[in-house]
Amino acid sequence: MSFGSYDPQEVTWLLTDLSHVDLEVGTEDREERVRSGRPYYEVLPVEHEPDAAYTALFRQALTDGAHRIAVAVGLVAELLLTQHDGPPVLVSLARAGTPVGILLRRWYAAQHGLAPPHYAVSIIRGAGIDRVALAHVLARHPAGQVRFVDGWTGKGGIARELAAAVVDLPGAEGLSAERPSSERLSSEGLSTELAVLADPGSCTALFGTREDWLIPSACLNSTVSGLVSRTVLRPDLTGPGMFHGAKAYPELAPVDVSAEFLDTVTAAFPGAAAEVARALPGHLAADRRPTWSGWAVVKQVAAQHGITDLNLVKPGVGETTRVLLRRVPWRVLVRPDRTADLQHVLLLARTRGVEVVEVPDLAYSCIGIVRPAP
Repeated sequence: MSFGSYDPQEVTWLLTDLSHVDLEVGTEDREERVRSGRPYYEVLPVEHEPDAAYTALFRQALTDGAHRIAVAVGLVAELLLTQHDGPPVLVSLARAGTPVGILLRRWYAAQHGLAPPHYAVSIIRGAGIDRVALAHVLARHPAGQVRFVDGWTGKGGIARELAAAVVDLPGAEGLSAERPSSERLSSEGLSTELAVLADPGSCTALFGTREDWLIPSACLNSTVSGLVSRTVLRPDLTGPGMFHGAKAYPELAPVDVSAEFLDTVTAAFPGAAAEVARALPGHLAADRRPTWSGWAVVKQVAAQHGITDLNLVKPGVGETTRVLLRRVPWRVLVRPDRTADLQHVLLLARTRGVEVVEVPDLAYSCIGIVRPAP
């Protein structure tokens, strides 16, 4: 499916277009839904237009970070090439993974003259991966060539969700209601390993860095993600045989920086290529096995702050930003030596009146904590 502002040649969205449906719910009301046990994925947060000061911080972060993002893109792209005969089939997890999938595709084009397929599919914590979308991919490509792509890891919730969803596939038989049940789609060889630019939670072996630094696409919502919402799963809107849903926000086109993000990082590829070539042998030789250290950090922080629900603790720059943009934040923990990378976090915290606590030995650059139930 083609919608939003990305070039349809760079990504195929396997989503049901729900742009005509009123799905947005205010932050407090959405938080109450979560607390009451109602599925968070049936509604959407309200998409706000970022103000000039915040947009300026995004642009500065993009300018400052384009080179290191390009290096991370190159390392992930080359790691994936070592595992395949030819380029992988890129399946990005909508929506944070989709700009990363496009950047990987651009790296392959620029450095290797390749144009791998790239699909964007939905995965939802608590509901799993979109099996209809996955069946669509497996009907067209060998399972062993498919690689799942996301932006970053926090404590590894999505990595675990992906692993559980793929293990649970019924031999891919019956994945899609639109295909005859007698027709088998082979899922043999389908990897559960998630490829990400930054893996501060140590959840995967396929990463560009394990440092917790800002990927500027985490700063914004749809306006840096092709004007596409996060994904939605509603039985009354996305029934059997249908992809998970999402909305497009063409009314935000005047402040859309999706192409600016992609083009700025792509322009840094030539300068990053030599660094990637130098770093790749060491990256390949290193022990990259996941330790899942992020879980231990989350448990420790939760205990220190009297939090019983670990889902309220969101480690890492990307996840903290999401807390401040979409949830009801309670507290933000920051490492004082990382504040240069956290200006947008500090601005959001000031704007929302959220307490910022400096923790010198914090394992992440920052950790966001959602407000506990009263």
